[in-house]
Amino acid sequence: MGLEGFGFNRLRFRDLSEQEVLALAISSEEDDARIYRSYAERLRADYQDSAAMFDEMAAEEDSHRQRLIELHRARFGEVIPLIRREHVAGYFARRPVWLVENLGLDRIRDEAAAMEQDAEAFYLKAAARTEDAATRKLLGDLARAEASHRASADRAAEAHLDADARETEDDRAHRQFVLTWVQPGLAGLMDGSVSTLAPIFATAFATQDTWTTFLVGLAASVGAGISMGFTEAASDDGELSGRGSPAKRGFASGIMTTLGGLGHALPYLIPDFWTATITAIIVVFVELWAIVWIQNRFMDTPFLRATFQVVLGGALVFAAGALIGGG
Repeated sequence: MGLEGFGFNRLRFRDLSEQEVLALAISSEEDDARIYRSYAERLRADYQDSAAMFDEMAAEEDSHRQRLIELHRARFGEVIPLIRREHVAGYFARRPVWLVENLGLDRIRDEAAAMEQDAEAFYLKAAARTEDAATRKLLGDLARAEASHRASADRAAEAHLDADARETEDDRAHRQFVLTWVQPGLAGLMDGSVSTLAPIFATAFATQDTWTTFLVGLAASVGAGISMGFTEAASDDGELSGRGSPAKRGFASGIMTTLGGLGHALPYLIPDFWTATITAIIVVFVELWAIVWIQNRFMDTPFLRATFQVVLGGALVFAAGALIGGG
């Protein structure tokens, strides 16, 4: 990677000519329109109202870009310098579209609002720092253009996202979040927390060797995590069930399975056996109640039923491991 990858050898904003500032604004408007269209395509299948809003915002960016091009043609001619935001030190950056798209509907809406706000704030600060009247006017005009973008976004949201439409889309987004992340993650946490209790505590009471117990717990947790992750990813491609990306579900299930087992394996890094065991039992108690809370909060499982299923089941598995190891 060259020095420019770390921000060196970039242009400084204060050194740009008025033509270069205008060219930078044109390329930024073009990039933002492309981002909004990417959001619209990402959302169109499931959130048609939000997709229509982003289509309108992209069209608004196109109209402002055209006005800037006409201004450049009138002042500087047909040839627009090639300058983009990544060429200028300190210029506001946009987060990768693929990253924002994968964070859900609310995150996309928030990012769009931040895009307009960042651009407006940047132009206002830049205008306040320049002493050249023409440059100050140009930057002020750009700041007002960004402010009008925000107003346009608000109008688009009002036109396409009334209270009922927003509530419907939010409910759908929440359901998708539960199906893609919470449900497989919860299944993994339950499997990792409960299924590893017997081998870990059986080893602990049989050997009373904390390092051996930790190695058994580590192996059981990692093995269970790999198994659960691949099983979840291979069991359903999400096309018919609507449960979302198999890779995301497999990742959630595998990671949470591993963490569920490691929770009560890590205390056995403590050299003293009884200190490690008591700490592990406390961790198990916390894990089981965390599972109960998640079931009640996201899966609408009645609290008493979740408590009975998880805590009683975990207690039985723990007792089995302790009896086998102690025998």
